[in-house]
Amino acid sequence: MLLRDRLQAALKDAMKAKEADRLSTLRLINAAIKDREIALRGEADAGEVGEPEILQIMGKMVKQRQESARAYEEGGRLELAEKELAEIGVIQEFLPRQLSDEEIDAAIAAAVAETGAASIRDCGKVMAALKGKYTGQMDFGAVGALVKGRLA
Repeated sequence: MLLRDRLQAALKDAMKAKEADRLSTLRLINAAIKDREIALRGEADAGEVGEPEILQIMGKMVKQRQESARAYEEGGRLELAEKELAEIGVIQEFLPRQLSDEEIDAAIAAAVAETGAASIRDCGKVMAALKGKYTGQMDFGAVGALVKGRLA
């Protein structure tokens, strides 16, 4: 089942079960996808947003909520932090399993070997290879530092 179909089915189930918090999070996901499709309408190859891009959107949403939850916790607003963490849980249901540190190291090693990267200048090639294979499965902000460390 495609990710978009899974999201729609979950949205309907949340409506039927009257799960207000889950429903609002699923609606936010759909709204973000729709916003991206609207932004792409001006381009020549406009159409539906593909699954890798949906995963990217959802990954960005998780990261935003993590930052918000951290800020709320620092500000002493624990009820708002808990709401953000609950939204993260709903979004992560639809994301692929995150890779472990060992799997990330192995993926970086394979990407370096595959691209023939030899210096820090080849970092972009390695990151592109990783993003092509592991979208939604790793935090590319943290992985970028690991790739640079390996190539340095």
